[in-house]
Amino acid sequence: MGILTLIELVNMAFTILVWLIIARCILSFVRHDPYQPVIKFIYDVTEPIMAPFRKLIPPTGGIDFSPIIAVLALSFLQKIIVDLLYAIF
Repeated sequence: MGILTLIELVNMAFTILVWLIIARCILSFVRHDPYQPVIKFIYDVTEPIMAPFRKLIPPTGGIDFSPIIAVLALSFLQKIIVDLLYAIF
């Protein structure tokens, strides 16, 4: 596996996580079955990422800002890791 493939894989993983968080935000506006496998997968993957941010900034007035902070943090982390991989290799 080439280094560019590794960098693309890391980049894609972060992008998928961001899209799963966006999907979770959209799901919060519609009625859904939490036991449906796709919905359960989205919640199972995104909850460990969003929970620490929810502890830092609890929902206020029914609005949860943790997805915004999580997406910003993931984007920042993605940039750092990808740049480091390019610098190392």
